[in-house]
Amino acid sequence: MKGSKFLLGLVAFGLLMFFVADANAQCAMCTATVETNNANGGGATHGLNNGIMYLLAAPYLAVAIVGYIWYKKFRKKNVTIEMREEKLHLN
Repeated sequence: MKGSKFLLGLVAFGLLMFFVADANAQCAMCTATVETNNANGGGATHGLNNGIMYLLAAPYLAVAIVGYIWYKKFRKKNVTIEMREEKLHLN
């Protein structure tokens, strides 16, 4: 069962990677400005790309910090596990 779920996920991931479409996420004014600046030898494209990467990384960084704090706060320390000596019968 676990192998079939993994295989299904792998097939879905492969299909998503196979059917890739170009996305234009900038407004028309930003695209025109950056293309004109790049054609004239300006460096606005580099700055725009860096800004997009910072905006992309910020939510992941925030989630990672909250997850780390949550892990440190709610992690149990010095937990003893008490198990019975007899075998467990499930039927």
